Amino acid sequence: MQKDLPNVLTSVINSVLKNPYNFSYPFFTAFEVGEGQLNQQEYNMAVGNTTSLGLLALAGVKPYELKKNEEYMNDAQKEHFTKILKAWHSQIMDEAVRTKNQMQEDVTNFADPADRATQEEEFSLELRNRDRERKLLKKIEQTLHKISDDDYGYCETCGVEIGLKRLEARPTADLCIDCKTLAEIREKQLGL
Repeated sequence: MQKDLPNVLTSVINSVLKNPYNFSYPFFTAFEVGEGQLNQQEYNMAVGNTTSLGLLALAGVKPYELKKNEEYMNDAQKEHFTKILKAWHSQIMDEAVRTKNQMQEDVTNFADPADRATQEEEFSLELRNRDRERKLLKKIEQTLHKISDDDYGYCETCGVEIGLKRLEARPTADLCIDCKTLAEIREKQLGL
């Protein structure tokens, strides 16, 4: 039997959908675990990984519940991640349009050089953020192609399953946690 989301969780999800960038800390720490509230697994997941929960809420899906003897990266799992990735892509595109419109509205020719410099710095920061998001959009699109090509969910370095929890936390992950850790260690050693 599937349990309905508690009203408080539903309202948090609705607020996330209205402003996803405001979802950067655990809302659930004040909730009590028990009857009519989050169960222990939901609580641990919410407190332990708010980024993942934010993406899931954005896509309007719950964390994937693995069924007994279920094959890894089956059609249901691929559909789950496709929905998450498409919602994420859409949210980034919407934010880019909002930023463009906001920047066009905010263009002011300040007489004071300090005010002009502040505005230029704000625009520069926004453009750097948009460039970062442009790269993320490309990564999301590549990941969607991997799903359609049945290459999604496996480490590009060693070929093992990346795992559903890691993919929910970072749907564009292309390395298992061990290979990612080794890559980060190498980057630190090389000073990259």
